Amino acid sequence: MPAGGFSSVTPAGVEFEAKITPIVIISCIMAATGGLMFGYDVGVSGGVTSMPDFLKKFFPVVYRKTRNPGIDGNYCKYDNQGLQLFTSSLYLAGLTATFFASYTTRRLGRRLTMLIAGFFFIAGVVLNAAAQDLAMLIFGRILLGCGVGFANQAVPLFLSEIAPTRIRGGLNILFQLNVTIGILFASLVNYGTAKITGGWGWRLSLGLAGIPALLLTVGALLVVDSPNSLIERGRLDEGKAVLRKIRGTDKIEPEFLELVEASRIAKEVKHPFRNLLKRRNRPQLVIAVALQIFQQCTGINAIMFYAPVLFDTLGFGNDAALYSAVITGAVNVLSTVVSIYSVDKVGRRVLLLEAGVQMFISQVIIAIILAFKVKDHSEDLHKGFAILVVVMICTFVSAFAWSWGPLGWLIPSETFPLETRSAGQSVTVCVNLLFTFVIAQAFLSMLCHFKYGIFLFFSGWVVIMSIFTLFLIPETKNIPIEEMTERVWKQHWFWKRFMDDDEVADVTNGDIAKKNGHANGFDPTSQL
Repeated sequence: MPAGGFSSVTPAGVEFEAKITPIVIISCIMAATGGLMFGYDVGVSGGVTSMPDFLKKFFPVVYRKTRNPGIDGNYCKYDNQGLQLFTSSLYLAGLTATFFASYTTRRLGRRLTMLIAGFFFIAGVVLNAAAQDLAMLIFGRILLGCGVGFANQAVPLFLSEIAPTRIRGGLNILFQLNVTIGILFASLVNYGTAKITGGWGWRLSLGLAGIPALLLTVGALLVVDSPNSLIERGRLDEGKAVLRKIRGTDKIEPEFLELVEASRIAKEVKHPFRNLLKRRNRPQLVIAVALQIFQQCTGINAIMFYAPVLFDTLGFGNDAALYSAVITGAVNVLSTVVSIYSVDKVGRRVLLLEAGVQMFISQVIIAIILAFKVKDHSEDLHKGFAILVVVMICTFVSAFAWSWGPLGWLIPSETFPLETRSAGQSVTVCVNLLFTFVIAQAFLSMLCHFKYGIFLFFSGWVVIMSIFTLFLIPETKNIPIEEMTERVWKQHWFWKRFMDDDEVADVTNGDIAKKNGHANGFDPTSQL
């Protein structure tokens, strides 16, 4: 099913004429570097925080504990709030920046918002690479977080709006794919820079984030703004010209009129957040929020943030820990590609439920191995068990990457109706970043206190989210957005009780509830 901005599908489900033009492909590739930047920031932090020279300069207490595990034991040697703040500050800044980015995306356009994100990224990279003290390091991460907030708002929306309908679903996951490629790139860089003698390898790791930052900035300068954005801001002639250019045909009048009408209806929504709380919109809101919380409670970001630290804790040694992180990063990329091809074939529910079983089994096996083989003061994990742990973590990562990773964003994007779409997606992004921050800030402390039980903790959440999926998440595969209420919500055993026919949305134009088919896709901009 396509996932986009204002859907290029008529109420009858007829596709508008559109060619896959070079300008669309180039624009999407350039814009998707925002995901590359986000992924690199996620992956690089875990690598540098396992580098002795980095710890010695910024976190001497942690450095002493890693040199002498007897002080606190294996599980607690990285337990430090400052070290966790280095990682998590990015997501707290991203959460705050989301509110400003929602305004710029709507008022200034997607292209300019991506440009602002690029400038934030470049400034953050410079500060991080040149950091002389902890305050400078954290401030650099905060600027990177602001870039994440702006990029995560504008890039997926830009991708979904500029792509033709028939490839919109795949391009919507392109952002997620670039995030995983960024994580893999960071792991490879960390593996190389950890071997540099002289104490400056970590600076190179942080500084190379400038490559995707520059790509995003240059890309934002070169691409055209989406026709949806131009029409939304009243620049109709320019929007029509851009639409003709990106579609590669002169037969764009039906789609243009559809976009104008969708924009008009969206502007008439006076109280989107009030509408979001109405009874008839509760199923979409509950599912969107639950998906974001569950996505983080799988434990995936804890593993991707701190993979080298985690493997080092398990006794792999620094070199082997970084190498193992590269393996998990590669599995993450390949499995996300699987989701692009399978999501519209096997359906959302099948992927989520299968992944739940796979993640639960792998986490329980990891917990059992650690319980018996990795004690507080054990020196090394037997090679056979070490390989099994890596295999199980890869099994876990692959399950997440073709299910809860992309679907955590895709399902909310295709279920919110037009009158609550912007507000709903803003809530989705904010909840995701909030819980990402919480997990990033708490994980190393949880590892210290729970020890091997950390994996049992996350596996317990996997059981809860799988039960939630089984009973409360409906299948939305191949169902047009305009038919979602009739074919999904009104047919669902539980959610149908919230679909009151006599309740109308709180908007100035009473027919908006019938036109929810105009909205489809990841659109985190809000009517704030």
